Amino acid sequence: MSVEDGGLPGLGRPRQARWILMLLLSTAMYGAHAPLLALCHVDGRVPFRPSSAVLLTELTKLLLCAFSLLVGWQAWPQGAPPWRQAVPFALSALLYGANNNLVIYLQRYMDPSTYQVLSNLKIGSTALFYCFCLRHRLSARQGLALLLLMAAGACYAAGGLQNPRNTFSGPPPAAAAGPMPLHITPLGLLLLVLYCLISGLSSVYTEMLMKRQRLPLALQNLFLYTFGVLLNLGLHAGSGPGPGLLEGFSGWAALVVLSQALNGLLMSAVMKHGSSITRLFVVSCSLVVNAVLSAALLRLQLTAAFFLATLLIGLAVRLYYGSR
Repeated sequence: MSVEDGGLPGLGRPRQARWILMLLLSTAMYGAHAPLLALCHVDGRVPFRPSSAVLLTELTKLLLCAFSLLVGWQAWPQGAPPWRQAVPFALSALLYGANNNLVIYLQRYMDPSTYQVLSNLKIGSTALFYCFCLRHRLSARQGLALLLLMAAGACYAAGGLQNPRNTFSGPPPAAAAGPMPLHITPLGLLLLVLYCLISGLSSVYTEMLMKRQRLPLALQNLFLYTFGVLLNLGLHAGSGPGPGLLEGFSGWAALVVLSQALNGLLMSAVMKHGSSITRLFVVSCSLVVNAVLSAALLRLQLTAAFFLATLLIGLAVRLYYGSR
């Protein structure tokens, strides 16, 4: 049974265990991303240039892929280097570059848990691109599971936004004296919709490339992240005067870069051997990790709507991947 059909990708028991461990690690890293970014704030703002964090993340991924090929963890293909197959990854790098920078800027207009929940709107866009570009048909049961994921995000968002005492405009202070309320600004909502559309397209397009090319995953990542480094280097250089490449970085910022680099490599394996839909469930399940860290580190107040949303996510996972 394939991942698209609700199972694991034709693996033996040991490899299934490694696959599940990889998904759990990716879920934890996704959930920790927004709280870690909030912990980087100084006086309510990110002290480093967002383009610096994205560039360093892409560079870290590129170095890890090159190291993997050099030490022989994945074999270099025989014959002439397939450089022509590298060209399509330029579009993937462009889409990912736009999304990665949007993630940083979104933190200025909403709290971490609101971002994590509303970003589930990417479920709808990804499912549409998945069916249209890859010619996969989702069953009624699978479609209902995805709708439950979207309903979970909408339920939690509505529960947080309807309380006027917990809503204010402007970026939230990371180390405020009181608990951080759930909030989102109109501009933040607009940017998040754009983020979800780009996310869906980039995910499905990259999956299509990785599955159609018969190349080692590390080499495909090398192509992708080479373009990513070049693109983000240009964006960083053209963003005008500002802090230096490493200026404002702290231990928390370094942890953000490292975790995002490792998570990017894990997600490329999901694209190669799983599907974009699997990635959606990883992102949605990371809500639990995000909420626990937000409550512990940022003293974020959780509402009953959060627990209802968590229940809906659990039902969706059971419906999509449970036995028929």
